[in-house]
Amino acid sequence: MQTRIPCVLMRGGTSRGPYFLAADLPADAATRDAVLLAAMGSPHQLQVDGIGGGNTLTSKVAIVSPSDHPEADVDYLFAQVSFDAAVVDTRPNCGNMLAGVGPFAIEAGLVEARHPETTVRIRNMNTGALVEALVRTPDGAVTYDGDTAIPGVGGTAAPIQLRFRNVAGGKTGRLFPTGRRTETIQGVPVTLIDCAMPMMILDAAAIGADATATPAAIDADRALLARIEGLRLEAGERMGLGDVRDSVVPKVAFVAASPEATLVARYLTPHAVHKAMAVTGGICLAAAARMAGTVVHAVAAPPTGAVPDVVSIAHPSGVMDVALEVTADDVLWAGSLRTARRLFEGTLLVPARVWAGHPARRAA
Repeated sequence: MQTRIPCVLMRGGTSRGPYFLAADLPADAATRDAVLLAAMGSPHQLQVDGIGGGNTLTSKVAIVSPSDHPEADVDYLFAQVSFDAAVVDTRPNCGNMLAGVGPFAIEAGLVEARHPETTVRIRNMNTGALVEALVRTPDGAVTYDGDTAIPGVGGTAAPIQLRFRNVAGGKTGRLFPTGRRTETIQGVPVTLIDCAMPMMILDAAAIGADATATPAAIDADRALLARIEGLRLEAGERMGLGDVRDSVVPKVAFVAASPEATLVARYLTPHAVHKAMAVTGGICLAAAARMAGTVVHAVAAPPTGAVPDVVSIAHPSGVMDVALEVTADDVLWAGSLRTARRLFEGTLLVPARVWAGHPARRAA
């Protein structure tokens, strides 16, 4: 016997995963997580018994529901499902999967479409951040066709503009959780910052790393990754996140100066290198680049003087531009351009024993 769950598989930015209505999943978090593990086929390196892709970028879940927040239309809960361990982490946000929330909410009937564009106001339940997603809806219908290309995704699609508000301190309560813009962990200067995503940022030179190396080359350097993980565990404690060995936050990036962008970065998720750049990670790096006293500011090219400023971040798949407006000690807003595509819609099947006896589910 198996349990049927309505599901839409979508690409959001450079990530992919199932999108669910919260009402179609268990209300109990432990049961919900068991269902998500079964749905994705975890834990297994290839996730052959589920719809996961055997990679952190393709083992993500978006859960959407109507919002009771006065400044939001829908709530979005992100879940990072480990592909090699029985772990579901709902502490981080994912800006790439966020790109699909607006189109999903409109087509699910949670937000009324307008012509030619629809603004979907989203509250991220992981961090409390408020985001506006501008979705192309000609004649009142979502379109995925367009001429916008983003690094890390082949072809083009309709643009989805994301503008993040209340991004500072969403997880820890402070933009710089320790009160310092640069500090030392095990002899290495780091910046611990919470802006859209809690992160530990390092100067690549300080750890003997190459910020232009391929993800495969960095992933193969087990000594480097082990050293970074030791720093990350200490960073988690200092940021008030506790023991983070089973969590994907804080994320990690190391940076260097770039001749083609404001800076070049490699973003860890955190135990493997992202093949492009996470939206939330890009926002955090961009904010740090414009905050004097951080390790990022020290290597970043000076701003052009435009307001709002645009920070360009070179990454393995190209360059990400992040628009933002900052003051000396705060981030007023930050935005990024993404695309998304609805790939599959239907019914997901999970073993009935995972979600036994739920009256709203029909066994197959």
